Formats: sequence, C-alpha cells, structure tokens
Amino acid sequence: MSLTDAGCFNLRVFSTASARVNYPFALMKPITLLVLSKPNASFLHLLDQIPPQTNLIVGNEIEVFKERAPMADVLVNCFQPLSFFREVFLMAPKLQWAHSLSVGVENSLFPELVASPVPLTNARGAYSRALAEFVVGASLFFNKQFDHMRRQQSEGRWVDMDVDELHGKTMGIVSYGSIGQHCAVLAKAFGMKVHALRRRPELSASDPLVDVSYGIPQLKEMLAVADFAVVCSPITPETRGLIGRSELAVMKPSSVLINVGRGPVIVESALIEALREKRIRGAALDVFDKEPLPEGHPFYSLDNVLLSPHSADHTPGWTGRSMQLFIDNFLRFAQGEPLQNLVDKKAGY
Repeated sequence: MSLTDAGCFNLRVFSTASARVNYPFALMKPITLLVLSKPNASFLHLLDQIPPQTNLIVGNEIEVFKERAPMADVLVNCFQPLSFFREVFLMAPKLQWAHSLSVGVENSLFPELVASPVPLTNARGAYSRALAEFVVGASLFFNKQFDHMRRQQSEGRWVDMDVDELHGKTMGIVSYGSIGQHCAVLAKAFGMKVHALRRRPELSASDPLVDVSYGIPQLKEMLAVADFAVVCSPITPETRGLIGRSELAVMKPSSVLINVGRGPVIVESALIEALREKRIRGAALDVFDKEPLPEGHPFYSLDNVLLSPHSADHTPGWTGRSMQLFIDNFLRFAQGEPLQNLVDKKAGY
C-alpha cells in the first residue's frame, strides 16, 4: 500500500531513518501529533527527528483524524485549507499547541482558536532570507535597468544607457520584523540607508541596521524619503489598505514600491493608477489581492512592474526549512521548554 493510497500513515512504521537518530531525551509520556498534509509531501521525512514514542498521524482527509483527534496534544497545518484546519481543531479538545507551516496566519486563525487558550506558532523567519534577496534583486533590476538591457539584446541593438547604484539610496521598510531585518542586512551591504517603520519604533533604538525609526502614524513621512519602499506587512484589520492613493502620492517619482508581505496591504487600484501615470518609477510585487493573478489583469501589461507569482521564497528546500523550524519547536515542547514564534492571535501575527 502506497502512502498516497493510505491517506494517512505512521512514520514509525514506514520509515527506517528514525532508527539512526540519537534522541537526547525520552518522553515522559507519548505525545499525539496530528499533521495536516498531503501524505506524499517531500518534507515529511524530516519528522524522523521527533522522538519514536510520538503517536504520529498524517493525512489530508478528515476521516484520518477522527479516532485520534480527541487525544491529540499537537496539531500542525502544512499548507492545508483553513476549513480543514478548523474542523480538525474542533475535534481535539485536549490540544495543547497548534502550528502553521506558513508565516501569514490569515489562513490559520478562526474564532474558536483565537478564543481558546491553545497557543499558535508559525514559520516566522523560515523564508526571510529568500524574500530579502528578492527585494535586493528587484532593487537592482530597476537601478541597473536589466529589462532594458535584455530588450536591447533581443532586438540586436546597442544603445548607451545610464544606470544607477544602490549605494546611498534609502530603503524604507514597512513592518520591520524578521523579513525587514534581513532586508536591512543586505541593504547595508550595498551601502544603503535603512528607515524602518513598526508599531513600537523604540525597539529599533539600538539596532545598528536602522538609521531612522518611525511609528505607524509616520508612514507618509517615511514613504516620502524612500527610494525603495519595501512592504513586509501581514494582513490584519489595521494593515488592510494601509498604502492607498494618499500614501502613494507622497512618494518620489523615482521611487519603487516592493511588496513581499500581503497583497491587500496595498490598494491595487491606487497602485495601478500611480504606475500608469508614472507617478512612481515602478513596483516589484510578489503578492496580490487575488492569486493567481487573473488573466488580463493590468499588472501584466505595465512595463514598470516586475511580477513574481508569489514564488520569491520558493528556493530549494523552502518547505523543508519550515518543517525543520516546527520540529525544533516540537523538541522544545516535548522537553517542557517555551515555544518560539508565538503568534499574537488577537493582533493577527
């Protein structure tokens, strides 16, 4: 019987790698772990690292979990729909911890989980480096005019052009968290100035990467000086539509807007208008209001937009990095240590 056909499996039966793992501790009692995942997902082999006494149930069909969910201690959602996550959660009254392999938790939060004492953790930090590289790559794309170079090459033309440096430019980071911090590290390597906006700007007071720190009410002030405005915001009631027509209006005509947070943080209609009228230089977008981006969407035809199909962090092993972060946290849980990457369920990130 294949794992796919089974719909669920216990890795202690099907896997042999676990016998080669040396566990530094033994569980006081078995932990029941529910993993919402496609049974053939490539990252599941990493679960060989968890203690062999763990009762492990993996699947993507509700029937798989009906017997064991009432005894479950831990529930991890591996990119499965919110409705499925909620249904299994409601079957697990003894649950002590829930985890999402995604960073954004808009597809992990529902009223019953928010109201419960069950902590939720996420994959914060797992994709930050890759997204920061995309941000710098997009910045270079515009300043070095790679699209114009490539166009001339394909047309067999040789026309001199001016390009620009990142050195001395200002990167303004909206929501200075893990992704923003990785962006700041790379920006500093290029000699850029870093301006950071966050709910608690005082937390950046001693940050050597940050030249100027802003609070949320100072968003327009930061956007007005940014050569590259990088949006790293999660989607919450406070961030939805955070950057609209009036915010785009204060940006310099030479500025580039880069979004690696969530699409609805930016008002798409206002951004399309600003790009069409060349009121800002351009935009590099990894996220959108609706994904996949619908056929015929204006972004496809704008020559001052760089589009990524929400794949800027899909580097080799990206799902494995997220699973490894969960496993590290699971080992902490098993030893009674505090969990990392706790989500503020009420704030939404």
